[in-house]
Amino acid sequence: MTPSAISHQIKSLEEFLGVKLFRRERRQVSLTVAGERYLPSIQLALDEVESATRRLMTSPNLSAVNISVAPAFLTRWLVPRITRFQALYPDVELRFSATTGYVDFEHSDTDMAVYYGEGNWRGVDIHFLRNLASTPVCSPALMEGEAGLKEPKDLLNKTLIHVSGRRQEWQQILQQLGVRATGLNRTMSFSSTALAVSAAIEGIGLALADRALIQRELEAGQLVIPFDITLDKPKAFYLVYQEKRQLTYAMQAFRDWMLQEMQQDLM
Repeated sequence: MTPSAISHQIKSLEEFLGVKLFRRERRQVSLTVAGERYLPSIQLALDEVESATRRLMTSPNLSAVNISVAPAFLTRWLVPRITRFQALYPDVELRFSATTGYVDFEHSDTDMAVYYGEGNWRGVDIHFLRNLASTPVCSPALMEGEAGLKEPKDLLNKTLIHVSGRRQEWQQILQQLGVRATGLNRTMSFSSTALAVSAAIEGIGLALADRALIQRELEAGQLVIPFDITLDKPKAFYLVYQEKRQLTYAMQAFRDWMLQEMQQDLM
């Protein structure tokens, strides 16, 4: 719009409200006290209109839902259960992306996300899904032979695989098992749990994983649990979406299904 058109719109608004919003001094324009009071609420409202418009333009199909999911949760818990969702909601299209980062819901077409953390994020509605507990897992091959795993101290002779930034988890597991580990020399790190578990399946070493996320591999005999011990974690998985957002049919269907699936897992 041209400056004169904007000026005309402002004048019309002031006449409608019956108050002056701007103070005009020579070539400068500033807000009046009434304008300063009016601005924050109006700005929030206009931001919400812009956000809603962007979401509608980028994802006009209200029967589709764009979901960002932590990779391990997506591949090892969610994907094996997707057919159950499809049976209940054949008219809903799920669009997944795997990411470990947080979503800027206001400026992206992502509708919902599964976060891993402590559940203290701002600007989002949060639904608790499940806690995690680390358990040692390995290929059955590591249990065999003279050098196989027979007792907890044998762990020190194997490669202990950890996720980057979570090296202390193995030290805590060994402490619970009564194994003194002054220095862990045979270690390997990966950027995600999914990669660490894949390495364990290949017989490279032992990884730490939650039983629910490796259920298929345990049932297929690709992985075994050498020592029945768990390490509870302070973090958990949560389903989140933009705070106070009105859910579409597809979003509500996915949220309700996820929470129901989690309840069934606990039974």
